Amino acid sequence: FFVPAEVSKKFRLLRSPTASLISQHPVCISTSQPSPNQTINMADTIKIDVEFTGGLELLFSNQRNHKVSLPAQDQDGEPANIAFLIKHLCENLMTDQKKELFLLDESVRPGILVLINDADWELEGEDQYELQPRDQIVFVSTLHGG
Repeated sequence: FFVPAEVSKKFRLLRSPTASLISQHPVCISTSQPSPNQTINMADTIKIDVEFTGGLELLFSNQRNHKVSLPAQDQDGEPANIAFLIKHLCENLMTDQKKELFLLDESVRPGILVLINDADWELEGEDQYELQPRDQIVFVSTLHGG
């Protein structure tokens, strides 16, 4: 690639013996996207509030409100989204063995309303919505006896 002469001169100055302090400390350049060889720190987590209503709380320890901490990225390195949250909830929080009451084809069943920060998830991209710290996610079963 092409390097302008001014940049090349500055680079030689940085590499000169008189710049010993600088030459002892290599410069690291970071990008916003991790490279394929770069490891992802799975210790990074997102903390969100999850609420289950309309009978769904029975599937989750009879507890309506949960403070959930989950990895900021899925196993493929993609940002955590609602689809990842649903899988995480089923694997780590659901106490009832009847996952089919909550899931159908790896997404929530028809009849379960999902709210993201008080907005219908259909307005936010459904299960592709990327989770943000302190999001409030509510699952409401609209199917119940009467």
